[in-house]
Amino acid sequence: MNEEYEADLIVLLDDDGEEHSFEILDTIEHEDKTYYALLPLFDDPEDQVESDGQYYIFEVVDEDGEEQLAEVEDDDLRDELDEIFTERFESLYDGDDDEE
Repeated sequence: MNEEYEADLIVLLDDDGEEHSFEILDTIEHEDKTYYALLPLFDDPEDQVESDGQYYIFEVVDEDGEEQLAEVEDDDLRDELDEIFTERFESLYDGDDDEE
């Protein structure tokens, strides 16, 4: 069986017009809004290995009729979403240990 994994990638522009690449870890609907968990990617593989694995939570927002992503600024909401994403990650990856 040949199961290939291909990461879902996205490139975002910051306020200075610089591009930043991310892997989409997960997407959820919460209180009628869509949120993404994004893991930053680095050009240098060594930087990727040395990163702390921190992911960022972005909200889909409508700006001038166009969907865009904005980082969640509200600490309480971000903590709530982090808990939801963490539970989802754990449920996704807990089964992997049983197969080894």
